[in-house]
Amino acid sequence: MKNDGATEKLVAGFSKKSKAEKIAWISEQFSQPEQAKALLDTYAHPDSLRQSAHDDFIENAVSNFYLPLGVAPNFIINGKMLTIPMAIEESSVVAAASNAAKFWADKGGFTAQVLDTEKAGHVHFIYEGDTAKLHAFFAAHKSRLLQATEPITKNMRARGGGITRLELIDKSDLISGYFQLDVRFDTQDSMGANFINSCLEQLATSFKEFVAQHTSFSEKEKDVEVVMSILSNYVPNCLVTAAVSCSVDKLLPSPEESKLFAEKFVQAVRIAEVESFRAVTHNKGIMNGVDAVIIASGNDFRAVAAGVHAYAAESGKYRSLSKAEIKEGVFHFSLTLPLAIGTVGGLTKLHPMVRWCHELMGMPDAKSLMEIIAVAGLAQNFAAVKSLVTTGIQQGHMKMHLLNILNQQGATKQEKAAAITHFKTQQVSYHAVTDLLQKLRS
Repeated sequence: MKNDGATEKLVAGFSKKSKAEKIAWISEQFSQPEQAKALLDTYAHPDSLRQSAHDDFIENAVSNFYLPLGVAPNFIINGKMLTIPMAIEESSVVAAASNAAKFWADKGGFTAQVLDTEKAGHVHFIYEGDTAKLHAFFAAHKSRLLQATEPITKNMRARGGGITRLELIDKSDLISGYFQLDVRFDTQDSMGANFINSCLEQLATSFKEFVAQHTSFSEKEKDVEVVMSILSNYVPNCLVTAAVSCSVDKLLPSPEESKLFAEKFVQAVRIAEVESFRAVTHNKGIMNGVDAVIIASGNDFRAVAAGVHAYAAESGKYRSLSKAEIKEGVFHFSLTLPLAIGTVGGLTKLHPMVRWCHELMGMPDAKSLMEIIAVAGLAQNFAAVKSLVTTGIQQGHMKMHLLNILNQQGATKQEKAAAITHFKTQQVSYHAVTDLLQKLRS
């Protein structure tokens, strides 16, 4: 069966097929079915129990899609030495983070601090009626609404978390009749998505029930339409900051180099604060470090990325997430991020490599992991901007990319060794690598 567009029939009951049946079916979509199947088999875990655990993570699993797991040593965070695990495919990220860690290790290292851990969710609903009556009803029944969630929040409250705030928000200036129950949460060491959504759905159910029973509402007013109940990945009050600083004249070997470097570095960050085209790439560099640790720690990098980029545009203009300044002869570089992550639940207990990464980091709680992630982002940002204002980004990046180019061209072990030696003093490009291989092979 080969894909020929509109003539292809829909497959029925695919999710109910066995894994072997799914693989057989999907392999037939390829021009060489046996080779396609063999590749999937190659990337399956040899331990059937481990593979079964991986398969249970998602629907219609047919194999594994590997990312390299690297480690970046020499990070000093709040006075403690740490090695950070990073799962990522981009060639220069782990090297850049490691270089930044080593650069700052003899200058006091990194400091980090969690500013707040508040998370948010909303019951979005439509109410067509007397607004004053709705507000009076909410004030009278707020405690009942919270009581309705107690079976869900009991365990979280025992750990020191739970619902921290419940408010009625009028958004009818944006959409006719649109209101929210705005709920804030402390989820302790859990990322808390399931907990938050369960609380919100219970609040929605109870809210509709209480409104329907309230005698002061007309029949139309009792017909509250709950549109959806869902957490928000925008967490502007779940913040962590990371920073480095040292005397300007200690940044590089000579005071003259140090002064010029510090000034150019601050200018580069300032450009990212005012120019959105630059800010997007600047912040992408931060997320290279952030995402790599989030993936390694079993957290949701997509949720974090969505929240981080919304935070970067909080002022109405997309800006740099990091800041740099020279004050009284001291260079300061810092980063503040919204991070909703967890160290319990989700993959943290299910994926063996995630558990391994947590142990490598000293089994951090959620706040400590927030600090580690922010430091990884700041280190990555420092390394990128340092390259940009000194040697240029391509010199280091292309040297790290050299092995990828060699592998693409099927270089042998001997050819790789020769190429690595050659490009220690030469600029790396795809064309230059191709020319060298042709010369070696001739």
